[in-house]
Amino acid sequence: MNLISTVLEITAPVFALALIGFGWVRLGLEYDVRFVSRMAMTISVPCLIFVALMKTEIDPSALATLSLAAGASYVALALAFAALLAVLRLDQPTYLAPLIFGNTGNVGLPLAYFAFGEEGLGYAVVVFAVMAIGSFTFGIRIVAGRGAMGRVLREPLVWATLLGALFLWRGWRTPDVVTNTLELVGQMAIPLMLITLGVAVARLRPGTLARTTALSAAKIALCAMVAAVLGLWFGLPPTAFAVLVVQISTPVAVTSYLLAEKYGSDAQAVAGLVVTSTLLSVITLPLILAIVIA
Repeated sequence: MNLISTVLEITAPVFALALIGFGWVRLGLEYDVRFVSRMAMTISVPCLIFVALMKTEIDPSALATLSLAAGASYVALALAFAALLAVLRLDQPTYLAPLIFGNTGNVGLPLAYFAFGEEGLGYAVVVFAVMAIGSFTFGIRIVAGRGAMGRVLREPLVWATLLGALFLWRGWRTPDVVTNTLELVGQMAIPLMLITLGVAVARLRPGTLARTTALSAAKIALCAMVAAVLGLWFGLPPTAFAVLVVQISTPVAVTSYLLAEKYGSDAQAVAGLVVTSTLLSVITLPLILAIVIA
């Protein structure tokens, strides 16, 4: 019951902020998704990611094996979901990156901390760093399509993630005045993303919900199985193994929707994935935790 209530406490603000955006549109008020998305992805989210990585304290010895296991998990998922989408004849640029990369930050980090304490949080940040690097390099390349490498190299998210990983590895810190400024700018990111998500949900086409629900269920099941197999393969200790499975199994991240909006993919379909996978996670994440802890 504690795990269920914790997951609810984590996901409730997600739905509350999304509800603001939903109600805004239903009231007939104007909301410029393109402008807000561009501001969030160009300024706020890069600051958020850089500061989160820089300020995290991790035992360097925990990085290598867990990083390899997380990286291998994402590679395996990329191959599996690419094959699944090919069989279903669904658009790869729209669906592939959201199915691979989950919400390891907003959902995964606090859940790992509650379940496993400081040790679990340290492991969770390692997986988050691997996800962030993959999502904002390979993930952008998938969504952007032709000419993607040039776009990737111009993407602030990529440089923020790589720079944050460098600061994390070297143990560097920016001066307090710089850190505080970046942190304040980064705090805009999550509310902006979630309100924009609510706007997107208000504009959803009802016919896409059945598809996104099925894909969300497939994502959670496949992610949990792949992470469990590779965690055992790499011989991770119990806590690191449990954190890997939980982090890889988190729902679709809101940033996936913003990337789809920015690069012209089917943003409405991705918004449906975010909503349905987050709803399913209220049930699946406590179940996964119960299994990996046992």
